[in-house]
Amino acid sequence: MVVYRFLATPRWLGYAALTVAAATVMVLLGLWQLDRYHQRAEINARIEAGTSAAPVPLTGVVGAPSGAAGTVGPPPAEHTEWTRVTVTGRYDSAHEILVRGRTVEGAVGFEVLTPLVLSDGTAVLVDRGWVRPAAAGALTAPEVPAAPSGNVTVAGRLRPAESRGGPPQEVNGRTEVRRITPSAIAPALPYALFDAYVSSDEPAPGFTTVPAQKQNALQNAGYVLQWWLFAAMTLYGFGYLARREVRGPRPANLLDDEADEEEEAAHGASR
Repeated sequence: MVVYRFLATPRWLGYAALTVAAATVMVLLGLWQLDRYHQRAEINARIEAGTSAAPVPLTGVVGAPSGAAGTVGPPPAEHTEWTRVTVTGRYDSAHEILVRGRTVEGAVGFEVLTPLVLSDGTAVLVDRGWVRPAAAGALTAPEVPAAPSGNVTVAGRLRPAESRGGPPQEVNGRTEVRRITPSAIAPALPYALFDAYVSSDEPAPGFTTVPAQKQNALQNAGYVLQWWLFAAMTLYGFGYLARREVRGPRPANLLDDEADEEEEAAHGASR
């Protein structure tokens, strides 16, 4: 239409390009949040499925290590996280590790990692549960129930290695880490490790179960709607400004007439 010819001017072409670019970025951000929603919803579905699923052998879910002592095996596939697994071996209490700074039920304490040595000489880290810090403070070792002796069968959830973990450190006579990263822990142990760990489903007395942390997928769904609504509002705003440009400025006499009408209405209401 002739009245919209102004849209081909450099100024309005610039406005249009900026509007399209902004709306495109918002749509892409919405798609990214949609992908995050699906990822988190899938994790929640795996957590729910694991509550009733029968455990499967650990080696059927993640590859066993085949290297020398101090090395780790292949990492588990992403879709195997939270799978219930079972593994048999003997606990190596001499190399037990405390994971500091862990919060359960609003309290900060320790998770207890004890290597479980399998019959082939490899091992997997078992998170036996959470314990409170000692009453005397963080400088004192917490009370940790002893691991059972002999061969035991452990059932729990498969957890992938945590990122940015460091090697174990000696702190006041105990071995500690901040994050559970088998590749960083393995060099301190006399056997090869699975590159994952098992979070026990049935902690022994004295331990608190480390709960499965569900993801807030609905938050991402809200962000999807938010970004796409912003994109729609951006495009609508451009169209609104273009329409105002077509209509042009309102005549001064029309503005005066409307002001008179408003004044008369006000006088009439006061009588």
